[in-house]
Amino acid sequence: MTVTDVGEFGLIDRVTARLAQGQSCLLGPGDDGAVVAAPDRRVVASTDVLVEGRHFRRDWSAARDVGHRAAAANLADIAAMGATPTALLVALCMPAELDPTWAEELADGLGAEAALVGASVVGGDMSASPTLTIAVTALGDLAGRPPVVRSGARPGHVVALAGRTGWAAAGYTVLSRGFRTPRLLVEAFRRPEVPYAAGPAAAAAGATAMIDVSDGLLADLGHVAAASGVAVDLRREAFEVPRQMRDAAAALGVDPYTWILAGGDDHALAATFPPDAALPDGWRPVGRVVPQVTGELPQVQRGHHRAGALRR
Repeated sequence: MTVTDVGEFGLIDRVTARLAQGQSCLLGPGDDGAVVAAPDRRVVASTDVLVEGRHFRRDWSAARDVGHRAAAANLADIAAMGATPTALLVALCMPAELDPTWAEELADGLGAEAALVGASVVGGDMSASPTLTIAVTALGDLAGRPPVVRSGARPGHVVALAGRTGWAAAGYTVLSRGFRTPRLLVEAFRRPEVPYAAGPAAAAAGATAMIDVSDGLLADLGHVAAASGVAVDLRREAFEVPRQMRDAAAALGVDPYTWILAGGDDHALAATFPPDAALPDGWRPVGRVVPQVTGELPQVQRGHHRAGALRR
């Protein structure tokens, strides 16, 4: 059976029947639009697209895994603003010959990841396409707090990290070399473990800037540095290399710090805090914000890794 056999409306019915609705959803799938509660009277919104062959491969990840990854990439952005995710909207473009059970299992993954934060998949769209593409929009609630943006870092602030980095990149390298083990690393690529609650906790604790680590810690802190007009020094000794990652790196001939500092897709959260702020549970200091030197490029010196805005 294919998507063509089931038909668009038949597939929509099969998918939406699998999606539970949380408390923030006042009206779910089935109408021209969904209705989501917005007690704060402001809505944080973010969107992301996953394209087969570029962001995921069906021979590497099951449909449910892809659903978890697609939801996580967007929910993490909401958490990085200091907000609590409330809803997801999903657009699915797929080849006509796709097995409809793949779309159903994708929905299972999307719904399960959203449920981790009490959010719901409240609607979306489907269309035929030669390339399997998943576009997700996430909504979130600030609970009365100001959003934590990228431009608030100042010299002297503490740089802290919640969650792990390097695991998904290590898993990607393992898969790209044709292996399926260590399983712990492969599963980290397939389903990131996002510290969602750490975002609102950081906002409540006075975080001055925050970002979702999706493209690599140095690259993403570089965005914070550029927006804030500062540089960021990271302490190499603040990053422990887990045994499984160390063993895999030795076997594959990779410097594990390349994964930890430059690897993406774990969706850890990085933030800056005033020097006298008490870091919430789950956050650990990894560096500090320093003044930017005009013309300075990101560099490594004296055991420190520096991420800064590129100025020419």
